[in-house]
Amino acid sequence: MNAQPELSFYPDAPGYKKRGTSKAAADSMRVKAPTLRDKVLGLLCFYNLTADECAQKLGVTELACRPRLSELVRLGKIVDTGTTRRNSSGKMATVWRV
Repeated sequence: MNAQPELSFYPDAPGYKKRGTSKAAADSMRVKAPTLRDKVLGLLCFYNLTADECAQKLGVTELACRPRLSELVRLGKIVDTGTTRRNSSGKMATVWRV
């Protein structure tokens, strides 16, 4: 039996751009990200939503939800609808769909 843990890489696992706080944040989400990613995908099977709307429906922060959307895009599971809506900051945000 192989004693080494199975390593996953982006987009199957949270990514980071540089070591330090970015890597620590990615590592802290390593266990939670797959479940949250599945919940986001499940929502998008029924609704076309922005990242903020997904976060609100799931009761999580936008900062936890947005990277899951990026992962789902990279995995080819969701696409941009071509429309936008205002997010909580008042800026226009992409609406996503399966």
